[in-house]
Amino acid sequence: MGVPEKDPREEVVQAWYMDDSDDDQRLPHHREPKEFVSLDQLTELGVLSWRLDADNYETDEELKKIREDRGYSYMDFCEVCPEKLPNYEEKIKNFFEEHLHTDEEIRYCVAGSGYFDVRDHNDKWIRVWVKKGGMIVLPAGIYHRFTLDTENYIKAMRLFVGDPIWTPFNRPHDHLPARKEYIKAFVEKEVGDHAVDAAA
Repeated sequence: MGVPEKDPREEVVQAWYMDDSDDDQRLPHHREPKEFVSLDQLTELGVLSWRLDADNYETDEELKKIREDRGYSYMDFCEVCPEKLPNYEEKIKNFFEEHLHTDEEIRYCVAGSGYFDVRDHNDKWIRVWVKKGGMIVLPAGIYHRFTLDTENYIKAMRLFVGDPIWTPFNRPHDHLPARKEYIKAFVEKEVGDHAVDAAA
């Protein structure tokens, strides 16, 4: 009996269900007992993840291939910390407002760490902790939010298809085509699969 191979992504991307407490948003907010969420479960919500070599992002062939395969032509960096981000307090509040985008949100953590919270099919919050070397893609139309953890620092590469549009649509924006497409692709598919199982 061999030990199953550990997914290397799990060292840089971890996820769990959040508790309902109003404590500092930068704390882990684990449920009691802890309820971890697998990367496969995240994939079912449309959230993709990679582990990359953050020390060599300029020459990383794997990153180059992902960008080519997925059409990520635009790239810049965003540093989120009190010293580097103008209007830090206000920005952090805005990032933590629940919202969606009409395009994918692609973030590659090259230093530091942070939390990307996403809603599951039952509208429960899943906290996704992304650390140096972790890259995640949030699909268009998924409700989510972002906060730093207690280290108060992340440097992230932002990728985009074409010219970047960073417009957040705060919840509720269920009428947007991107939201409807997300529901069709990931939420109804889930329900549909179970319906088939029941009939089998």
